[in-house]
Amino acid sequence: MRHSNGIRRAALATTAVTAAAMAVTGILPGTAMAASTTTSTPPPACPASALQVSAWQAAHRPVGTGTGAAVVQFTNVSQKTCVLKGYPTVAGAGNTPLKVTPTGKAAAVTVRPQGKAWVKLTFVQVQGEGDGYCVSGNTPAAYPTMVIGLPHSGKHQVALKDGWWAQCDNKVTATPVSTVKPS
Repeated sequence: MRHSNGIRRAALATTAVTAAAMAVTGILPGTAMAASTTTSTPPPACPASALQVSAWQAAHRPVGTGTGAAVVQFTNVSQKTCVLKGYPTVAGAGNTPLKVTPTGKAAAVTVRPQGKAWVKLTFVQVQGEGDGYCVSGNTPAAYPTMVIGLPHSGKHQVALKDGWWAQCDNKVTATPVSTVKPS
């Protein structure tokens, strides 16, 4: 009998502690606990007006002669956190679209105020100096600016800080937008 009283006392003590915990949390005995339904809303896409865009020649280019690369930086100049996602569209000044080949996996990137995100563009560059040529035989194209767009975040006309956009074949390979700065 003594053993069963100890079990009853332990059960009563556990019940008392559980009831006290439920009272503190506002749950009454005999009622079910509801699952939490609070969800956080992700930040909206960065509008074009929230972004300042700049570009420069990449320090590290793909292996092989004749391949150029540029880094495009998106800075959130607004006072609100926003999201960038996807691959860029690219067009030469005068609205000459380039065929974009995506590389890597795209994911949403949250950019806080004054935060930065990047894409890296690689392309077949023009060979030679002022009388440049394309190894493919195509006519070289040189643009003072490119129009770089991101889904739901507008298009941005940007010049290279260190030269012109000179490329062959109207093609570019692009990484998805990322918070990891390419070199």
